[in-house]
Amino acid sequence: MAKSSADDEELRRACEAAIEGTKQKIVMSIRVVKGRGVWGKSGKLGRHMAKPRVLALSTSGLYYCGAISSNFVLRPPFVKCRQVLPMAKSKGPRTKAFLRVLKYSTGGVLEPAKLYKLKHLSKVEVIANDPTGCTFTLGFDNLRSQSVAPPQWTMRNIDDRNRLLLCILNICKDVLGRLPKVVGIDVVEMALWAKENKPTVSTTQRSVQDGPVAATVTESDLKVTVEKDLVSQAEEEDMEALLGTYVMGIGEAEAFSERLKRELLALEAANVHAILESEPLIDEVLTGLEAATNCVDDMDEWLGIFNVKLRHMREDIESIETRNNKLEMQSVNNKALIEELDKLVERLRVPSEYAACLTGGSFDEARMIQNVEACEWLANALRCLEVPQLDPTYANIRAVKEKRAELEKLKTTFVRRASEFLRTYFASLVDFMISDKSYFSQRGQLKRPDHADLRYKCRTYARLLQHLKSLDKNCLGSLRKAYCSSLNLLLRREAREFANELRAGTKASRNPTVWLEASTASSQNVNAADTSTVSEAYSKMLTIFIPLLVDESSFFAHFMCFEVPTLVPPGGVGNGSKSRNNDDDANDDDLGIMDIDDDDDDDDDGKSGKSSAELTALNESLQDLLDGIQEDFYAVVDWAYKIDPLRCISMHGITERYLSGQKADAAGFVRLLLGDLESRISVQFSRFVDEACHQIERNERNVRQVGVLSYIPRFATLATRMEQYIQGQSRDLVDQAYTKFVSIMFVTLEKISQTDPKYADIILLENYAAFQNSLYDLANVVPTLAKFYHQASEAYEQACTRYISTIIYSQFERLFQFARKIEDLMYTITPEEIPFQLGLSKMDLRKMLKASLTGVDKNITLMYKKLQKYMTSEELLPSLWDKCKKEFLDKYESFAQLVAKIYPTETIPSVEEMRALLASM
Repeated sequence: MAKSSADDEELRRACEAAIEGTKQKIVMSIRVVKGRGVWGKSGKLGRHMAKPRVLALSTSGLYYCGAISSNFVLRPPFVKCRQVLPMAKSKGPRTKAFLRVLKYSTGGVLEPAKLYKLKHLSKVEVIANDPTGCTFTLGFDNLRSQSVAPPQWTMRNIDDRNRLLLCILNICKDVLGRLPKVVGIDVVEMALWAKENKPTVSTTQRSVQDGPVAATVTESDLKVTVEKDLVSQAEEEDMEALLGTYVMGIGEAEAFSERLKRELLALEAANVHAILESEPLIDEVLTGLEAATNCVDDMDEWLGIFNVKLRHMREDIESIETRNNKLEMQSVNNKALIEELDKLVERLRVPSEYAACLTGGSFDEARMIQNVEACEWLANALRCLEVPQLDPTYANIRAVKEKRAELEKLKTTFVRRASEFLRTYFASLVDFMISDKSYFSQRGQLKRPDHADLRYKCRTYARLLQHLKSLDKNCLGSLRKAYCSSLNLLLRREAREFANELRAGTKASRNPTVWLEASTASSQNVNAADTSTVSEAYSKMLTIFIPLLVDESSFFAHFMCFEVPTLVPPGGVGNGSKSRNNDDDANDDDLGIMDIDDDDDDDDDGKSGKSSAELTALNESLQDLLDGIQEDFYAVVDWAYKIDPLRCISMHGITERYLSGQKADAAGFVRLLLGDLESRISVQFSRFVDEACHQIERNERNVRQVGVLSYIPRFATLATRMEQYIQGQSRDLVDQAYTKFVSIMFVTLEKISQTDPKYADIILLENYAAFQNSLYDLANVVPTLAKFYHQASEAYEQACTRYISTIIYSQFERLFQFARKIEDLMYTITPEEIPFQLGLSKMDLRKMLKASLTGVDKNITLMYKKLQKYMTSEELLPSLWDKCKKEFLDKYESFAQLVAKIYPTETIPSVEEMRALLASM
């Protein structure tokens, strides 16, 4: 057989050199190729990066591989084997077996790569997919990751594979007392190969006196021999026949048991004989082991001494390192503590210039920059001493508490001094302006209030107020009251002087307040004087003061640090359709300061609640700021009402226009002022309407009224004038007045007509006709008057119908009474029976026709004269006479139809004859 790498002595020496110093001996070494297979893919055998390796079996004790080279094999049937007891274990440490994987370094020298303990070997598997059968895997149960495929080892040939696997299995059986699981190997083939290939294994024996000596030991020397090959077919048949005779005798249990005992004793004697024959060799091995044990004991004693010394040295080193670490940590901590204390001391230090400014500095304009810087430092210092900015461990330090108390004292002192100064400053500014008459309107000269200088001086302290709020919000309450109280005096004085001069400088004739009084019929001048200057004066009052009040409110809200969402609507000037004409800057209320509390992180609900509270406080302060100024506006409204009550209409429209332009939160009190003015104007106008209604009602107390009542045409004049004064949203006010006027007029007309029922319809139709004629043009453009126009038209038609019926019946009563009787009877009896009724005979018909229609032209003439006699309005007579003729013809035509139906043999004047007669008259 070809020489295997397992017999390569040079390879064995290289392996022993690679593991030198481990006290292990190489049992076998062989060259292999390492590959990496893929788990679970039985269809193909994958190799990745095949690498040359050397597998070496080593043990930590004396062991002879050749002594048990074939003792492990499970022999097939009919193979005789003389059983030999395993090698006796010597006293000393237990033998350990290892599988080493060595790889070639860059210089071609072997070096250890992997080390496996054979006691963990659980499976030996030959890869079935390799057709050569030279590839196998070794499975160990102590691998960390069982999911990674184990390496595959590929041998040069089957002999090398069998030689290595046989050696591994022998070592496992002898040293470990167990065999790993074998997969993919035929045990019969292994037995045959073991018989055919009897290896000669060189071992090394240690002798104490002579040193190492090489010896060659064969299988026959070690008493492990397979005596015969497999039996032939003929021998096998003879043995089967012989076994058959034994089977026949197995029934004799005692004889068979005795026979087995004898054979067992013979086997034990053979084993004892083998042991006794190997006694000299065992004695030599034991002598060497004893000498080695003594050396090991001496070395163990030395190592124990060295270990104690090393342990003491290690403890000393650890103690030194611990002390060094503590000292180093203490040094680092001390350095960090000094840095933190320096920072804390820097925080606690109060600069002398800031302390002097906060406790006794001046508040002059030139010193405001220093005061603001001191406030900013103080606010920042107080924030730095609070827990979010300051480490909680420092919060309870006595020095921090004392410094916080000192800063609080500084804050209290500064806030008190600043508040006292600002209260005095506001009062002095207003007193100076009030004492100077050039700021106010004088006789013959209206003076527009100008607060530009006042606001400029106040802006100097706007930043200071911001910081006062951040330091102490409660201090702003007294400052706001002081500012409102002082400025309220100035605003009221300006409004009073302006209103007085405005009234004195406006020239207007006073219009009569009695419009609908009956007694003034001859003296009232319907062409009233022009009073437009009154409305212009009121408009000027609003144009000057409403923007001023809005600006003052907005400036006050900014200046006094109210946190409201918006102060002035974008682009809004607050004066309706007119633009503000003053010399103030466009950004007059922009104080040029930023909100120093912009970094608050409140949520939306908190902000909305805060804004609501701020808005309430702002409205209360604006009430104090502007309270009392409304009296001067009321005085202008009352003055305008006395001159011309109808001017309330135009003033109402002007006020409504200004009111709709005020949307800002800061204009809250201005909206209230305009609302009160609107209510005042409405009350005054309602007073005028009520008085006019009383004038109308007084007409019914007069003596019998004839013709058109005086208030009918006067109302038309009044309505025309009222329409001229309507502006903006005044329509509702005027429509309400129209409704009240006309309702009272119609009710009074009905009452007057009932004083003399004989002339009631004449009075009604003449007055309703006059109402329609006088309001025809206005009814076409005013929906409210159009509604009353149609109501008067219906009442007129009803009065005309009643009056015309009265005129017709006064001349032709018998004719139409006869017709009415016939109509009543037709509901109960047939037409043929009517001529036989009492009073309705043909004779009665002829008598009635003779009395009624004889001289019919004269009767018609009398009817026209009676109609003309009681009418005072000549222009109504033609239309009434036409209605009268039409009504008479309708009634006569109905009578003629009844006569033709009831009295067909009787003849009466035809309808055409009667129509021709009426047309000729």
